[in-house]
Amino acid sequence: MKTKWLNRRVAAPGPFLCLVLSQEECDAAMKACKLPATPYLASPRADATTHLLTNSKGESVAIVALGETLGRSSIEIAGLLVHEAVHVWQEHCANIGERRCGSEQEAYGIQGIAQTLLEEYARRIA
Repeated sequence: MKTKWLNRRVAAPGPFLCLVLSQEECDAAMKACKLPATPYLASPRADATTHLLTNSKGESVAIVALGETLGRSSIEIAGLLVHEAVHVWQEHCANIGERRCGSEQEAYGIQGIAQTLLEEYARRIA
């Protein structure tokens, strides 16, 4: 008898996630979600901002905006993206009604989000 493997998903899917590096990219991401344009960064002093939204289909969306990186070390950029990954994780937990997530699950969740953002940043600047 052949084994039928079932879906391996063991948790609620997280938000749609993208990294934007300019106001133009932010506007395009918002348009793709059928949402009005928003300022790229939360304030003139912000180095990065995570826009946590719900698209027209009621799905969670996280648009991570990274500000100017000229003159920043790769470690500083990684720190900014990890910081924003925490915000994405926090919103995901709130969306699924999780108030006391296990520390190991939280660490894996943030690691996965941060790794995705870092990989995308590396791809974009290559």
